Amino acid sequence: MSAPIRVLAVDDDVEVRQLLQDYLGGHGYQVSVAADSQGMRAHLAQQLPDVVLLDVGLPGEDGLSLARFLREHHDLPVIMISGAGTPLDRIVGLEVGADDYLAKPFDPRELLARLKTVLRRYSRSPVAADPGVEAEPRLAVGDCRLDLQRHLLFDAAGAEIPLTAMEFELLSVFVQRPNRPLSRDQLLNLTQQRDWNPFDRSIDIRIARLRRKLETDPDKPQLIRTVRGVGYMFVPDSRG
Repeated sequence: MSAPIRVLAVDDDVEVRQLLQDYLGGHGYQVSVAADSQGMRAHLAQQLPDVVLLDVGLPGEDGLSLARFLREHHDLPVIMISGAGTPLDRIVGLEVGADDYLAKPFDPRELLARLKTVLRRYSRSPVAADPGVEAEPRLAVGDCRLDLQRHLLFDAAGAEIPLTAMEFELLSVFVQRPNRPLSRDQLLNLTQQRDWNPFDRSIDIRIARLRRKLETDPDKPQLIRTVRGVGYMFVPDSRG
């Protein structure tokens, strides 16, 4: 029997915390709660959850700041929950790294459905190469080398650069299609993330993280370039 999915709910409203514990717990999830940023950080130090439900309007350090922290330090799905439900609020939440956004008051059934969808995105196995394309042991990515068979990335000195499964999916798609502009929709399909929606910023977030790991100057990327009006393109021989 598989272990229950661990949910960390961060909300300063005790009734919301109790609702999430009761409802999600009744559907087989293991729910831990925190009332503020200190409680969230303390929980993360003890055990990483499988998904974080994060309220925007927390006392002290707010949910937007915590979402940025989670994106910088962990590859965890984040669903933001907020009393502010305007389109601008939702866009801001997604841009700082949330995978989904739900306005209060919410129907617990809708939250459960969104939770399952977000978790599916993170549970997919790494993308396979195109049929008929022979995978080389290691492909050049600037000064780095990507091992498609072992799902590992190495720097010029041979040291491993940590990659999450989703970062590997994106990078493997790029290196097998050099000098070819790829739209976000194409990247969603090629990485098998077909249930993402058009407002999802997960691809942009992970490309930004890949640039920090690969580029000499992430603010002026040369390997993974932005193609205005299209998407992104991997240019393997552009530096120097």
